Amino acid sequence: MAKKKLFTEIPYIEGERLVLKRITQDDAPALQDMIGSEKVYEMEPTFLFEKKYDDVHYVIDHLYDECFKESIMLGVYLNGDFCGIAELYGYKDNIHKVSVGIRLREKYCGMGIGTETLSMLVDYLYNETDIEIIAASSLPDNKGSANILRKCGFDLVVHNGLEDWGFDEPLLTDKWIK
Repeated sequence: MAKKKLFTEIPYIEGERLVLKRITQDDAPALQDMIGSEKVYEMEPTFLFEKKYDDVHYVIDHLYDECFKESIMLGVYLNGDFCGIAELYGYKDNIHKVSVGIRLREKYCGMGIGTETLSMLVDYLYNETDIEIIAASSLPDNKGSANILRKCGFDLVVHNGLEDWGFDEPLLTDKWIK
């Protein structure tokens, strides 16, 4: 069976206790809660689609047209509750590479959801798509993200490398590969 290319569909990925799927208008209050949390974004870049516009309903309406050109954003759900966003971005079709990222609502941190989400993304990418390289970036001080990446078998390939995350100056960043 031929493997899928990314950006041909919005994935629906079901795990043991989580579902990763399209974000809908029903998720607006929970997405607004996540966007409003400074703690959620203290280790993230400045350009994030869900923070680009003031109206969360507009954001949801355009996740799969304007945003879909550069990334695939999926809602992370536990028992039907919106926990956060899983993102596939930085797609390089010619080398079958994509980067992954996860942002969780504050109340869902520390529950193993990040690790389970990343594991589900890795399984989907390697088993159902033609992706051969999965990358991730984290800030060196973000120990939680580093732990999740290690648990999911990612290798640290660059420690404290400079990367443009949209701030005035490049940031020291750790780069990971699976």
